[in-house]
Amino acid sequence: MRAAYATAADDDQPLRALAVGEVPEPTPPDGWVTVEVRAASLNHHDLWSLRGVGLPGDRLPMVLGCDAAGVDPDGNEVVVYPVVADKADPRGYSLFSERHPGTLAERMAVPRENLIAKPAGLSFLDAACLPTAWLTAYHMLTTRGRVDEGTAVLVQGAGGGVATAAVALALALGKRVYATSRDPDKRAKIAELGAVAVEPGMRLPERVDVVIESVGAPTFDHSMKCAAPGARIVVCGATGGHLATVDLRRLFAMQLELLGSTMGTRAELVALLDLCVAKEIRPLIDSTYGFTAVTDAFAHLASGEVFGKVAVDLLH
Repeated sequence: MRAAYATAADDDQPLRALAVGEVPEPTPPDGWVTVEVRAASLNHHDLWSLRGVGLPGDRLPMVLGCDAAGVDPDGNEVVVYPVVADKADPRGYSLFSERHPGTLAERMAVPRENLIAKPAGLSFLDAACLPTAWLTAYHMLTTRGRVDEGTAVLVQGAGGGVATAAVALALALGKRVYATSRDPDKRAKIAELGAVAVEPGMRLPERVDVVIESVGAPTFDHSMKCAAPGARIVVCGATGGHLATVDLRRLFAMQLELLGSTMGTRAELVALLDLCVAKEIRPLIDSTYGFTAVTDAFAHLASGEVFGKVAVDLLH
């Protein structure tokens, strides 16, 4: 069967570690089933895997991809929850493409408990964009950030999958949303969504109750300064640098909560799917590639010129 997979680790030029070709059919263990993948989406996690982060050489070659929607052996349309319980991992779990072959293949083995019924109102492509970036944003806003207790949200570095998802979801939940981007074109797109688009570091007209932080060092001081008393600063990544300076005086004087966050639960993915249907929210898809052009999809993601998700249609 066709698949996109990592053959090596290349920190300088990760796309050189990417291969597209034939791989063996999946062999599901007890409690697992084979899913026919209809659509998938890319994440920066895939690029990190090609760099060798979290994917040591003894697990290569490894089929890439965390996100998928498809059809189970009974003909049901399903969304794949990407988190697999894993006692061997210090986190207690792993994602598809870390220890188990991922979603960028015509077929994949999945624990039956990881299958969620795809709502009829969502296409395979839409559904395939939700399980990682959008679930991460939903978990950050609702569970970690307790956004229901506040009225205003700041999203740093809007443009990428998690940040744009956070903007769309916070707006759907009725919050005032501010979002930063260095790119004026991306700021214009943010404004079209209904958020207030600002340049990084710009003073806001109010302090916010929740900050969604995935950039790290370049924006972290701004995140601290924009936080209202008792605000939650929720961090899911550090794409711009992980060694941020924290002003401890501001942290304790303003009684801020600094929270790490990663992924979300199966129940939260179900709730996210329900919210998307109820509020008629659809993921922001930057571009869609047929499987024959999956190498181009990776190159586009790596370029940084992306607003939303990069999707892959496995039927083309």
